[in-house]
Amino acid sequence: MTQVLISGASIAGPALAYWLRRYGYDVTVVERAPGLRTGGQAVDVRGAAREVLDRMGLLDEVRAHHTGVRGMSTVDRDDRVLWHWGSELSGHSGGVIADLEILRADLARVLFEATQDAEYVFDDSIAAIHEHTAGVDVTFASGASRRFDLVFGADGLHSNVRRLVFGPESGFVRDQGYAKVIFAADLGLELGDTQRMYVMPGRKRASLYPTRGGRTRGMFFFAGPAREYDRHDVAGQKQLVADAMAGEGWHVPRMLESMWETTDFYYDRESVVSVGEWSRGRVALLGDAVSAGSIGMGTSMAIVEAYVLAGELAAARGDHRRAFARYREVLDDYVRENRKPMPGGVKMFLPKGRAMIGIGNLTARAMLAGPWRRLLTGDLGGKAESVTLENYAEPAKLVDETPRKEDAWQ
Repeated sequence: MTQVLISGASIAGPALAYWLRRYGYDVTVVERAPGLRTGGQAVDVRGAAREVLDRMGLLDEVRAHHTGVRGMSTVDRDDRVLWHWGSELSGHSGGVIADLEILRADLARVLFEATQDAEYVFDDSIAAIHEHTAGVDVTFASGASRRFDLVFGADGLHSNVRRLVFGPESGFVRDQGYAKVIFAADLGLELGDTQRMYVMPGRKRASLYPTRGGRTRGMFFFAGPAREYDRHDVAGQKQLVADAMAGEGWHVPRMLESMWETTDFYYDRESVVSVGEWSRGRVALLGDAVSAGSIGMGTSMAIVEAYVLAGELAAARGDHRRAFARYREVLDDYVRENRKPMPGGVKMFLPKGRAMIGIGNLTARAMLAGPWRRLLTGDLGGKAESVTLENYAEPAKLVDETPRKEDAWQ
């Protein structure tokens, strides 16, 4: 059980590659994109995930890429602050913004550079998976074919591995009733170290947050029934956003102008993934492919899942059945806790009318003034720490490190 394939080169995939290489596995990572993905949102590293990065020796490097954002302010139409939540108020893993925040693309690059002893194959994807007693035969979209001992799906909400092995996406992905949009929005505003959030009637929310180098990220959230859209038609997605946010105030008109101009754009429906099995045979899932749907914990869960999955394989000396069962056993409660909705859920995050917006602002101000502020996030910091990380023994290398000709990409 030494030749493994990982689908996905964002966060979960390279994190798993790091630990598997450390335990002596020969790792190939295949990624559909032609290179590391750029853009994307800022992500928080919380709780146990910080400990994993520390054990990888990467915590200081991740901290060096901090976005510079230290808090969030909710503002009115005229940009007047209604309430402010600084990262120092809720401990290093609590609050809406943790004290360790990094752009997803920056974190992906840090992990990629830490795993240069793995084989990366970009601009390709898995077309077919056939498991048998001797391993897993994989056919790629490029036409190449290879055999692996194990295959891991770390390929996100719309996981290709999950679809091929577990079944159609419709059986696992549950829409949460609203869309999420992230894009480059350089409006020339001085935001300092604070993300600004503006809530609108009609269940809409806009956000601007600064990052290192003077870059600004824009975000829109808007509720409504799921509509059919082409995931590869960016212009069509932008039109959906423009229609939804038309006529709104604050900085929304200028944000829409930037959205139309930029190529750095992401659109998707916010969703929860529920998979009864985390593994099937020689194939296992991690990251958003198996646990999407948390609030502020997706990246942290992916890092922790990668650590535990690799560690259990090493502890089981490659017995994937035992390791996969333990992987689920160790993390089941942790994932369940971190996918619980915040108090008020979507209705509070995207309120319908001005009255509910006002109530939400009053509630936030009152709770931030006292020790019960952690309840605003449903004790996010406590949930982030809700797993005990085992110190997996460093086993002897499982394989001879000498490259074998038959392992080369065909």
